[in-house]
Amino acid sequence: MASGIKDKVAILGMGCSKFGERWDASPSDLMVEAFEEGLADAGIGKSQIEMAWFGAGIDAFNVGSSAMPLSMALRLPNIPATKVENMCATGTEAFRGAVYAVASGACDIALALGVEKLKDVGYGGLPQRTRGVENDMYWPNLSAPGAFAQLASGYRAKHGVDKADLKRAMAHVSVKSHANGAKNPKAHLQREITEEQAINAPYIAEPIGLFDCCGVSDGAACAIVTTPEIAKRLGKADLVSVKALQLAVSNGEESGFSTWDDSHIKTTRITAQRAYDEAGIRHPREEISMTEVHDCFSITELVTMEDLQLSDEGQAVRDVLNGDFDADGRIPCQIDGGLKCFGHPIGASGMRMIYENFLQFQARAGERQLKDPRMALNHNLGGFPHQNICSISIIGRYE
Repeated sequence: MASGIKDKVAILGMGCSKFGERWDASPSDLMVEAFEEGLADAGIGKSQIEMAWFGAGIDAFNVGSSAMPLSMALRLPNIPATKVENMCATGTEAFRGAVYAVASGACDIALALGVEKLKDVGYGGLPQRTRGVENDMYWPNLSAPGAFAQLASGYRAKHGVDKADLKRAMAHVSVKSHANGAKNPKAHLQREITEEQAINAPYIAEPIGLFDCCGVSDGAACAIVTTPEIAKRLGKADLVSVKALQLAVSNGEESGFSTWDDSHIKTTRITAQRAYDEAGIRHPREEISMTEVHDCFSITELVTMEDLQLSDEGQAVRDVLNGDFDADGRIPCQIDGGLKCFGHPIGASGMRMIYENFLQFQARAGERQLKDPRMALNHNLGGFPHQNICSISIIGRYE
């Protein structure tokens, strides 16, 4: 019977570029920026890396197909390299490939790197290239803000939440993330906002306003992984290890709206339970120290707190307004600013979340540093509430 990967793989080093509108940098520049930090952090030579996984979410407008852009940018020594793509879960997919390679014994040291460079293409949001001939037939008028606005409506209807209360809780989510992002020198957005600004901002798709939406960023992040035994032999102390990596993909059931009411994300609930089981977590609210979740819109973060079992069903509005997920709250969420403010380069986002975990566990997070974090959960959601890919990674101290 499968035993999972808990504590079989340790993070040797990580790197992350500055996120933002990086007009000055090519995708190769961003990859090198993240990789040089990660390699120095790992304390190894490039020749010691045996395999690599490369994530880029929208390659037609970015680096193109194959893993050659990675190998060429970093001048990797002709090692096996694989490109992966799984919508907004792409960064975590690259990490999963590298972790599984080490856990299986296929190699001793592996690299995972994700990148996205979309600001140059001129889109206000994500470029909408074809999703395939079948999807193009039934997604012609679908938008991300519209789909997640429906999630807000479904949540309100199921739980009888007052419209003004939900809007105020959504505003609190954004205000909190801006406050955290203002303390992060690598974040795309580093300016605080007020609740009034968030509530009164123009609507994009009611109840989602301008400040409820994350933007599109350029950026790259990477991780170098190995076994705990090798990490110790290399002189590493206070190891950070992978506790769980899980993924769930919609199968079309939600799209029928016969068994799903658009008040939650089905795949998140499935993935979360699988991840808790793999990590041996029985009481998430007591054992999880921090979260990085997919706050593409503030309503997504709010609903995700319930899907992750960190709030009781129907009570996330109360918990958000009580400050439970603020920097000084019960379980801090988006301590680095999240997608909302650190930024959302599709291929790098999952890795960026793990990067913040790693800094926190190493007590290197500067002004954002939490007190004695032990376990972190990261959540990515690619697609729409009714049709999506959810990935969850759990990272913690190796004990």
